[in-house]
Amino acid sequence: MATLRDIRRRIKAVKNTSQITKAMKMVAAAKLRRAQGRMLELRPYSDKMYEILRSLGGMQDPELHPLLAKRPRKTVDVVVLTSDRGLCGAFNTNVMKAATAFVGDLKSQGFQVTISAIGRKAGDFYKRREIPLRAKWTGISGKISYVNAQEIAGSLMQGFINEEFDEVFLLYNEFINVVSQKVKVKKLLPLSAEDGEEKGAPGEAVDFIFEPSPKAIYEKLLPKALEIEVFRALLESQTSEEAARMTAMENASKNANEMIQRLTLVANKVRQATITRELMDIVGGVEALKG
Repeated sequence: MATLRDIRRRIKAVKNTSQITKAMKMVAAAKLRRAQGRMLELRPYSDKMYEILRSLGGMQDPELHPLLAKRPRKTVDVVVLTSDRGLCGAFNTNVMKAATAFVGDLKSQGFQVTISAIGRKAGDFYKRREIPLRAKWTGISGKISYVNAQEIAGSLMQGFINEEFDEVFLLYNEFINVVSQKVKVKKLLPLSAEDGEEKGAPGEAVDFIFEPSPKAIYEKLLPKALEIEVFRALLESQTSEEAARMTAMENASKNANEMIQRLTLVANKVRQATITRELMDIVGGVEALKG
């Protein structure tokens, strides 16, 4: 049985851990408010971008831009978006489970699959797998900027145009609320009008007069639309990560407090047993002297 000193030492260690988890919860809550604000500001812009593209009616014509080209699907690139750090509950685990199932389904259909990993957790996971790791971006979590989205989208566009892969899918955690995040699978390339339907965009095209030309307009709008979609996914994932971390740290603090209560009860029992034993020794010694 552990001694009273050992139990008290353990209580002190758990209290120190509890202080750390409480501090991490407060930091995550502050980061969550900032990330959530940026995400909510971007959502209407992203939805409106696809609404405009669909209303132009040209996203069905692959001649207007290489990003609209629909080739026979042979090779698929799956972009897996995770965090760089842990201590965020099942945030990364849920993404990796969904990605493993999705990649397994694609391979069972005979497609060649490559991985583009965003976040250190995804990079480390696929470094130990047989699936080719096409690209990896780390150091983004916590300091996301539009430049990051441009770099990632540029790499995907270049690979698609060079026919390194025929389709691109993105897996990330979509923010629902503070206690709920949902893994979402989004097709990024080739761009099509159907991609905006889930956003509630109108389905009927409008007969516009284009100036200077439809092709020139799409050369500007389509890369921007892909960058915005990647940027939105980064912000959704960042918000979900901070929410998951805040919840995980709150649960850890609660568990630490419960453990402190149990250890304190054990310490009291050990202390009482020690006092009783010492009293019995004293009584025994007195009785021996009397005899």
